[in-house]
Amino acid sequence: MNYLQIQNESTVRLKKTPVKEFLRKVLEKLGKDKWEVSILFSGDAFIQKLNREYRGKDEPTDVLSFAQVDSKETFPEKGDRFYAGDIVVSMETLAKNADYFGIGVNDELKRLLVHGILHLSGMDHENNNPDQPMLVLQEKILNLFTGVVLL
Repeated sequence: MNYLQIQNESTVRLKKTPVKEFLRKVLEKLGKDKWEVSILFSGDAFIQKLNREYRGKDEPTDVLSFAQVDSKETFPEKGDRFYAGDIVVSMETLAKNADYFGIGVNDELKRLLVHGILHLSGMDHENNNPDQPMLVLQEKILNLFTGVVLL
């Protein structure tokens, strides 16, 4: 069983249970078990501070992931409890992205959560070109959850 901690410091009201259920299903699809992940929903000011401090970019972003391992080779043996890391989502930038791409905030929230989980899984992408392997997998996973409502 995966363990998820969710904290909402944004101005958007959201229910934790649907988010946890969605993330548990995503982790299950990825074959992850006994993972511990914390998710923080914030605003632009907080995520901008983190982005400046950890990535040297003085601007807000939509999602940041802080993995507890540096590469796939350092993941623990299957079956061991594993603290995977933290995901921070700016609900302000999420809403701007949804508007920009012409999609609902629910779909953008699912995309950012899957994106964060994939980063914690050791995946990365060089750019936002949709043919990047991580982004291809992200969209495949999202297609499995088209009817899931989080907000």
